[in-house]
Amino acid sequence: MTTPSALERPTGVPLGHRLAALLVLLPAVALALLPPRRIRTVLGVVRRGAAPATTTQAQDARDAMCAASLRCAGPKGCLPRSLGAALLCRLRGTWPTWCTGVRVVPPFTAHAWIEAEGRPVGEGVPDGYFARLVAVEPADL
Repeated sequence: MTTPSALERPTGVPLGHRLAALLVLLPAVALALLPPRRIRTVLGVVRRGAAPATTTQAQDARDAMCAASLRCAGPKGCLPRSLGAALLCRLRGTWPTWCTGVRVVPPFTAHAWIEAEGRPVGEGVPDGYFARLVAVEPADL
């Protein structure tokens, strides 16, 4: 049995942010096709020289990705959404912590998300809800 649901897409995202999100969408989707080890390597290179993102900066990037793409706004769009948000932050000179992991409470599910200032951004879950398996944190400047 399925439960009908509506996607929550952010409103009020400026046109420039949505266009930038569309710019990083293709590379994000392409990255999502790679094995986790390769994704980590690519993101490790891309993050160089970026300052840590604030929660506001990371949330703005996540909102822009969801506003620009139904795929990213959907429940199975966590990987391209998180990759796109990280790349969008990088375009603006910052880097969030990009994470993949699992939900710690049953049922088991894999998930990808971004964090800023030590907390998940835009996930609506309490701290400790996800266990990190892979993380690409901001590089030391």
